[in-house]
Amino acid sequence: MRMASFGYLRLYADDRGESHFDARELATSTQEFAPPAAPLAVSSFQAASGFVVIQLPVGWGGDKPHPTPGRQLLCCLSGRFRVTASDGQSRDFQTGDALLLEDTSGSGHVTTVTSSVPVNCTMIALNP
Repeated sequence: MRMASFGYLRLYADDRGESHFDARELATSTQEFAPPAAPLAVSSFQAASGFVVIQLPVGWGGDKPHPTPGRQLLCCLSGRFRVTASDGQSRDFQTGDALLLEDTSGSGHVTTVTSSVPVNCTMIALNP
């Protein structure tokens, strides 16, 4: 079966508590996931404990660094925002992007809404 992958960014804290980004890929394989529907690219299941939906209002953020409250996968449903790691690197996110948040300690990051509409996200709480 043909292998594909799902690309996403990870935000993590190093041993000194400074946050950084790195690019990651989650391997997938073509499988019959929902027969009789046609096969599609599927990853392995990732252990999760729940999810929330959040809405960041226009103009939200930008002034208070914070670590993530727990290991979670953020999936942007609408809008645009910027995340700045404590090492100074910034990344922009928009509809369809995913970010694995693992900077649960240390300096954290700053999130700023950059769109003229609210940002809607699903936050999936992942098991350690």
